[in-house]
Amino acid sequence: MSDVAARVADSTGNWVDTRAPAWSRPYLRLSRFDRPIGTWLLLMPCWWSAALAAGISGHITSLPLTIALFFVGAFVMRGAGCTWNDITDRDLDGKVERTRSRPIPAGQVSVAQALAFLVLQALIGLAVLLQFNRFAIFTGIASLAIVAIYPFMKRITWWPQAVLGLAFSWGALMGFAAEFARLDAAAFVLYAGSISWVIGYDTIYAHQDAEDDALIGVKSTARLFAARTHRALVVFYSLAVVLIGVALWLSAVRWPAWIGLVAFAAHLGWQIRRLDTGNPALCLRLFRSNRDAGLLLFAGLLVDAVLRANA
Repeated sequence: MSDVAARVADSTGNWVDTRAPAWSRPYLRLSRFDRPIGTWLLLMPCWWSAALAAGISGHITSLPLTIALFFVGAFVMRGAGCTWNDITDRDLDGKVERTRSRPIPAGQVSVAQALAFLVLQALIGLAVLLQFNRFAIFTGIASLAIVAIYPFMKRITWWPQAVLGLAFSWGALMGFAAEFARLDAAAFVLYAGSISWVIGYDTIYAHQDAEDDALIGVKSTARLFAARTHRALVVFYSLAVVLIGVALWLSAVRWPAWIGLVAFAAHLGWQIRRLDTGNPALCLRLFRSNRDAGLLLFAGLLVDAVLRANA
């Protein structure tokens, strides 16, 4: 085993490196606790859906608990997904400069230890899921099939970002499942809009590794779009805004939700204007900024839900 305190190349100076016990650091890195942005991006569609469903029902008494459960669930299930991704990608990660220092290729944990940690995280996620109704439980479990196949998609399709979108947007269904024990049209349209958003922001993220990916034969929309990335982002981000807008219209939202959507759209436009695909550091900053875009939309939906509940 190599030094468990050794840092991951693309994530330094965080609390895991400086404060966590040395023995825990490889596991925290496996679950990306040193890089929580992915958790936030997984969480945003969950919170959108929860707030939108609460606004439709006019009942917000259970919304704080739902928001809290989704928060915990997003952390552990994103961690489980990243652990699974690192297990399946351990050989590829060792060939990429940015990822070769991750815990498994760096020898900080064995595959068996990573699998045991994966099971532990999945069990915590199941405990969270069991707090919801039966329909929501089965809806949540259904997402695992997409999570399981995602790491292999970059080997066989130029559109792994679309599969990531299917997985990371699943929360757009979960709020409706938890509130109504069913899925309405607004939930499916919100899900589609979130998928378009994920394709956009993960294309930006993938430009960090485009050169290494080309050398080892890994596919991505960043490589597929290449110099056309700005135009592709206009398409996918515009589609995200339109579809989410349709979901809001179907849900008969009021003005705060529309303000949230306008702020979300403005943020996406700002990303496109700023993007330089040849600047990996900027790509990472713009990718991370999508947490703020998602929070802007959530804030509008939350205020809308409160206003409707108190009307």
